[in-house]
Amino acid sequence: MNFGLALFAQAQPEGQPSWSGYVPFILMGVVMFLFLRMMSKQKREQQNLLSRLKKNDKVVTSGGIIGVVMAIKEGEDEVTLRVDDTSGTRIRVLKSSIVKVTPAEDESSQAS
Repeated sequence: MNFGLALFAQAQPEGQPSWSGYVPFILMGVVMFLFLRMMSKQKREQQNLLSRLKKNDKVVTSGGIIGVVMAIKEGEDEVTLRVDDTSGTRIRVLKSSIVKVTPAEDESSQAS
């Protein structure tokens, strides 16, 4: 172990403090911390979005399917969407695949 530290100390250019070799590692740690914090914030927002999901909300799935929520199965994490108004075509998707929700109130106010 002392041999490795001796090599590290010899690799330091003249005029630089010995702690300057740790700066890249500190910066990588800060970047990783900020990245993980951002990811947890996005996950919280997604969970909040899905918890407010209700019947007649217009949604977009991660696969790009646009539909209207017809039924929500809470225990099974499943949502039934109506994807075609004329034929009444319905599909079942996982709640976790929903990425965007437009509340029913917004849709009715836009029609006016």
